[in-house]
Amino acid sequence: MTTIKDVARHAGVSITSASYALNGTGTIGTATRKRVLEAAEELNYHPNAFARNLKNKKTHTIGVFITRFGGSFYEEILEGIHDAVLKTDYELLICPESRKIRKILTHRQVDGAIVFDSKITSDSLTRLAAKNFPIVTLDRHLDVDYLFSLLVDNQYGAMDAFYHLYNQGARRIIFVSGALDSLDNTERMEAFIGEGKKNNLPIQCYYGTFTEDSGYDIAKALLESGELPDAAFCANDQMAIGFIRAMKEKNLKAPDDIAIVGFDDIQVAKYMQPTLSTVGVSRFLWGSLAASHLIDFLENENSFHSYRIPTRLIQRESSTKKSDLSSTPLP
Repeated sequence: MTTIKDVARHAGVSITSASYALNGTGTIGTATRKRVLEAAEELNYHPNAFARNLKNKKTHTIGVFITRFGGSFYEEILEGIHDAVLKTDYELLICPESRKIRKILTHRQVDGAIVFDSKITSDSLTRLAAKNFPIVTLDRHLDVDYLFSLLVDNQYGAMDAFYHLYNQGARRIIFVSGALDSLDNTERMEAFIGEGKKNNLPIQCYYGTFTEDSGYDIAKALLESGELPDAAFCANDQMAIGFIRAMKEKNLKAPDDIAIVGFDDIQVAKYMQPTLSTVGVSRFLWGSLAASHLIDFLENENSFHSYRIPTRLIQRESSTKKSDLSSTPLP
C-alpha cells in the first residue's frame, strides 16, 4: 500500500511538505505542491479518510433522524437535504430508529444531526447538543446552545386558512386536529382557534392522528350526527382527503355542502376530485436549508437564528366556488 512517505520520497520533499500539499494547508510553494500532487497521482496514492477523520475527530457525515421515509411529505424534505449535501464533501447517514441516536453519537459516526422525529425526546436532544455535535430540529423549538430549529410558519398558514373560509361566509367552522404531540398541529390549532375567538366564532375541534382514515372516521361520525359545519380546516392534507371521502359516500360535495382546506400541499392534492385547497410550504427548501445551515456551522461555526419557512394559501376547488376560481389560477 502506498503511503505518504512514498509520495514524499518520490517528490523529493519532506513528509510535512507532502502533507501540506495533499491537504491544501501550510505555506509551500506552487511548484512543490504541484510536484507532490503529480507524485501522488503517479503512485495512485489516496489518503486514508478513516485515519484522517480520527485525527481531526470529524467524520464529514451528518445524521438524519426522521419519522419515516414514505410519502411525498418526507421524500421532499429528504430530497432537499440530499441536494444540499451533494454540493459538499459530506455524506448522509439516514436513520429511522430514534433509539440509535446515542449509539451513533457514541461511536462518532456523524458530526451533527437533523432531527424530525418526535420519538426522540427533547431532554435527549438537550443533553446531546454541543459545539462538536450541533443539531437542527424540524419538529420543535428548544432554547439550547448548538440546537437550531427550522420550522414551518404554522401560525400564518392557519390564519390564512381561517380568513379564506371566513371571508366566503363560513361561520360554523371546525378544526380537525392531528396528533397532539406534534408541534405543527398544536401551532395550527392554537392559531386557528385564536382567529375564531377574535371574530366571536367558537371553533369545534375533532381529534385525529394525521392519517387519512382518522379524517374519514371523524367526518363519517359528524355527518351521521346531521350537524353539518359550513367548513372544515384539517391539520394536514391526508385527513382532509379522508374527510372528503366520507362526504362522497353521503353524496355531499365540497365546497357546496362543506368547504374543506388542508395543510402541506402533498402531491395528490392537485389531482384529486375536487382538487384540494391547502396551505403549501416548500419541503424541498426546508430540507435544503436545514442541511446547508448545519454544514455551514460544522465548517465555519456560523450560527443561525431559528426562523420559519413561509407558507402560502393555495385555493382550489374544495373550498372555493367555481365562480371565484375562474379568476384564480390553480397551482
